[in-house]
Amino acid sequence: MRLNRILLSTVLVVVAMVVQVSVLARLHLPGAVPDLLLLTVLGLALTYGHVGGSLVGFGAGMLADLAPPADHAVGRYALVLCVIGYLAGLAKPETGQLRTAAMPMLVVVAAAIGGTLLYAGVGALVGDTAGAHVGLAKLIFTAAVYDLLLAPFIVPLVMALARRFDNDPLAEDAAGGYGSRIGSQCAGLLGRVGRGGRVGSIAKGGRRL
Repeated sequence: MRLNRILLSTVLVVVAMVVQVSVLARLHLPGAVPDLLLLTVLGLALTYGHVGGSLVGFGAGMLADLAPPADHAVGRYALVLCVIGYLAGLAKPETGQLRTAAMPMLVVVAAAIGGTLLYAGVGALVGDTAGAHVGLAKLIFTAAVYDLLLAPFIVPLVMALARRFDNDPLAEDAAGGYGSRIGSQCAGLLGRVGRGGRVGSIAKGGRRL
């Protein structure tokens, strides 16, 4: 990864981690905690591709593993986000520009569900039973809803910042161009899903098992 990508990714990941631990985790929402770190990794992976996504995911996961109040084995979430970042990076369009909100929203759902199941599976393999008493089905459902609500605001913003910092000619003004256009499409798609009563059928898990 180029130096400018490393610097931007580091700043975004640290900010996401601080907000998640100091704000979102203190809201005491039912079920899971909204995974702002996961959404940040997804936004960067969709911009940088599978190699950059895996590197960012590993670094973000290690930060989450080491930062308090982490109560699980070190490297567990790093492995999860590394795999998620790699797979999400494969969804990067060849043109480098997303033209629909459906694809990033599907990536969020798939990453949320897959990340939770992978996190639980790794924990079972290494004998890390921290949080095993929490209902997996409840975590999957609540975290999916929380992340889908945050995704239209976080993922497009991260992608717009990454493109602008990368001097990408496809990048436009984050206040009224690329980022806001995809963000408004995501919000509209989420609204239609909600009105159709299908949000409740979407499942997702957070890493706090």
